[in-house]
Amino acid sequence: MVSLEKGFTFTNPEQHSIPAEQATLKNTSMLKTFLRASAFIVLLASCSAVKPIGITNRKQAANSNEDSKKDIKFLDISSDDDKSGEATSTVNEEHLSKPKPAVSTEDNADNTSSSVRVEKNSSIQIKYSQLLNTDADQIQNLALYQTIDDWYGTRYRLGGTTKNGIDCSAFVQTVYASAFGINLPRMAKDQYKATRRISRTKLREGDLLFFNTRGGVSHVGIYLQNNKFVHASVAGVMISDMFEPYYVKHFISAGRVVALESNSSALVNP
Repeated sequence: MVSLEKGFTFTNPEQHSIPAEQATLKNTSMLKTFLRASAFIVLLASCSAVKPIGITNRKQAANSNEDSKKDIKFLDISSDDDKSGEATSTVNEEHLSKPKPAVSTEDNADNTSSSVRVEKNSSIQIKYSQLLNTDADQIQNLALYQTIDDWYGTRYRLGGTTKNGIDCSAFVQTVYASAFGINLPRMAKDQYKATRRISRTKLREGDLLFFNTRGGVSHVGIYLQNNKFVHASVAGVMISDMFEPYYVKHFISAGRVVALESNSSALVNP
């Protein structure tokens, strides 16, 4: 310190700066210490806060697992289902293991011929159901209709007996021999004598219808169904309606062949 005049004292600035620097350093050190302490306290507080959360989460997870275990239910499978499953499996195995019977060539040939016959019969049924204006199921005597179909459209020839020409009585004789296995007389008047008189309301398939076209019993046909009959007319072998005016005018009577009447198996569609 330097003494000046007039009572003033001069102080060296360097002497004052040293304690100020020391105070600043001391304050900085205390601040650092405070910050470290504060950080440590915050860290402790955060750890204490996190720990209960973790414990709570684990407890909630444990409780959730216990609840899920309580909710789990198992499907009861009864022994009856097992037995039915075993039975089904056994049946399937037997079905798969069972060999299929072999089909011989002879069986195939029979099936083929049977199919051809069925198709042909079906065409016959359809054709004559249309001509007779009836249902195809009503065409049952296939032997009769097949024989008729073989001769259908053949031209008329008086005294003829072949496909080149045939008359009415020869046609009736041929159909009866082929379809029914019955031999009838050759002439229409003799066929009339070989039959029993019946009413037109009692007609059955195969009965004979007699007409007077040239004097006496001069024309004959075979009754089929639905008032229709087949005969060898001057237009050839055809099907006509017995109630057409011409045939109503010349009708004599209806007759049933005695041999056919006794053979019940040959009577179809009464």
